Amino acid sequence: MEEVDDGSAGGAARRDNNNHHHDTMTAEVSSENSGAVVRSRSEEEEEEEEEGGGQDDQENELVDHGCHVKRRKKYHRHTTEQIRGMEALFKESPHPDEKQRQQLSKRLGLSPRQVKFWFQNRRTQIKAIQERHENTLLKAEMEKLREENKAMREISKKKIGCPNCGTADATQDDIVFTTTEQLRIKNAKLKAEVEKLRAALGKYPQAAASPSTYSSGNEQETTNRSCLDFYTGIFGLEKSRIMEKVDEAVEELKTMAGAGDPLWVRSVETGREILNYDEYLKTFRFNNNNNSNTRNCLKTHIEASRETALVFMEPSRLVQSFMDENQWKEMFPFMISKAATVDVICNGEAANWNNGAVQLMFAEVQMLTPLVPTREMYFIRHCKQLDAEQWAIVDVSIENVEDNNIDASLVKYRKRPSGCIIKDESNGHCKVTMVEHLECEKNKVHNLYRSIVNSGTAFGARHWMATLQLQCERFAFFMATNIPMKDSTGVSTLVGRKSTLKLAQRMSCSFSQAVAASSYQTWTKVVGKTGEDIRVSSRKNLSDPGEPIGVILCAVSSLWLPLSPHLLFDFFRDESRRSQWDAMFGGDKAKTIANLAKGQDRGNSVTIQTIGSKENNNNNMWILQDSSTNSSESMVVYSGVDVTSMQSVMSGCDSGSVTILPSGFSILPDGADSRPPLLITRRKDDKTSDTHGGALLTAAVQILTDTSPAAKPTLESVEYVKSIICCTLKNIRTSMCCEED
Repeated sequence: MEEVDDGSAGGAARRDNNNHHHDTMTAEVSSENSGAVVRSRSEEEEEEEEEGGGQDDQENELVDHGCHVKRRKKYHRHTTEQIRGMEALFKESPHPDEKQRQQLSKRLGLSPRQVKFWFQNRRTQIKAIQERHENTLLKAEMEKLREENKAMREISKKKIGCPNCGTADATQDDIVFTTTEQLRIKNAKLKAEVEKLRAALGKYPQAAASPSTYSSGNEQETTNRSCLDFYTGIFGLEKSRIMEKVDEAVEELKTMAGAGDPLWVRSVETGREILNYDEYLKTFRFNNNNNSNTRNCLKTHIEASRETALVFMEPSRLVQSFMDENQWKEMFPFMISKAATVDVICNGEAANWNNGAVQLMFAEVQMLTPLVPTREMYFIRHCKQLDAEQWAIVDVSIENVEDNNIDASLVKYRKRPSGCIIKDESNGHCKVTMVEHLECEKNKVHNLYRSIVNSGTAFGARHWMATLQLQCERFAFFMATNIPMKDSTGVSTLVGRKSTLKLAQRMSCSFSQAVAASSYQTWTKVVGKTGEDIRVSSRKNLSDPGEPIGVILCAVSSLWLPLSPHLLFDFFRDESRRSQWDAMFGGDKAKTIANLAKGQDRGNSVTIQTIGSKENNNNNMWILQDSSTNSSESMVVYSGVDVTSMQSVMSGCDSGSVTILPSGFSILPDGADSRPPLLITRRKDDKTSDTHGGALLTAAVQILTDTSPAAKPTLESVEYVKSIICCTLKNIRTSMCCEED
């Protein structure tokens, strides 16, 4: 670490009134020691006096410049061990107190002031990096806005037909994603986003101020504010108040997870637990008094649910999965489209960093259909070990909207104390009690999904728990070395099995990102020849080796069928019936050459299929299919894979660069559990019947329209992908005997 002092020989700064202002502050960044030096002249002179700076013969070199004699300071370099020691403490406590600085200085052979300045400089460097990153993001948004403006100007010069109806009479310029109306809407959204950032930075200037200003002569720093300062400034709560809130939330979660009647009442019709809201207000009066939670009930509705189940994963690993945003997203890949830790408010204990950790987080929660909007929310996540066998993971939103008048988009969905209680059950299992308690703005929901969304089933605890169980089981089967041969055929080695399962998981995650209403895509409604409601979007892949390079077109359609979800799932899994619905890979019969179990249910498996006989199969393409099912949702995802690449993966080679473009189905119950079955459905080839409610089916097809990323979707490509999905849906209705009259 280099520290530079430009003080004068007399220990005071002599400057002429016409000197430039840059003499008042010295700022240097030493990349060699990973620290930024930002110090005032007075601080440097104080350090000189403290370290014996007056001994000119030993420490300084005198230089005569006319009438002035200036002293050139000797450079002080920290050793590698000193830097390593300070870095270790910095990771645990970026703002050490006086006692910590004293202990560290004695251990490293430095003065307390040197330690103090090193920590100041290190924090400044990190703040500068954060600001550069934020500026880069803002510049990218501005550049994107300019491109949209340019595209809109070009399109306005051309002839515009019918930009929204999606009929065949529309011209090529009217196609889905390049219409003037869509660009205008997207342009307005981008402008609003940029203005929101500008307004926030203008409202809190200290959060955006230069990190080079420190108060001289005292311990307090006037800047160097973190993201937490920025967000708590908006939300109106300081760190001490946040800690009080999370402590209250833990107590409420413990009560919500363990209480029975009268707080939770079990429904006779559905078997679900229903929150007695009157009892809730009585029980938690001290938490909800004068709180925005009880504000205008006409504008919001409450979703509350609870579920308890046994999960096949060790508690410590499960806790880690919740506290790391990347692992959390991997644990719920079909429900979470975006997740981020905005800032760490409080680190955990040194021995176990999870315990006591408090984080400000952001999440975008989705359903696998473009018809249901995603839910974006900010919340505080806190981890606390309750005893030797129990952990609590609590989520709670803390912003006060009425007092702070913040942007309404941040508080459409607010988490009341929610989360899970994890109890160690030994043998690698744990008992999880999950509570979801959400306050939502009332908004319109598509007719197909109104029942399942408004009942809380779509985003409730049962759905989260079923997904958690499925993913933990998948991970256990992925790591297992004793899978029976009947559950793992066609792949001879363990490393080949893992590589194939990893590719299938990546395929399903890619599918879930492509078909939902996340901000990753912009959807346009088009109409099929027989009246199907189809949503179409396009995206460009510039460099990702996991997908084809070029323009990718995705078409999605959601519909209700009078069938049991399990019956529909088995239909898609049955290789002998693939030719009855598959409009993409032709009408030839499929044959399974590999089957890998990834769960106890036979429906949770990965298969590799060939189409037609070997003599007639000249396309050098196999089909990789990933099937997943639980009590809340089922999925069948498939993609054509080059035979040579697939064989390489089956032998154990890395699957990261294998090109894959998935299509598939998502199947949900329709949410009408309390009513009698609408239709008893029988297959043509057997006499079995199904007496469950209907199913919500989302079918998605993806194709590569052009290998050049600079190209645009054509009318022909849109018509082609529409014809595939319409033909697939027609085949399903015909095969399952539920054609519309």
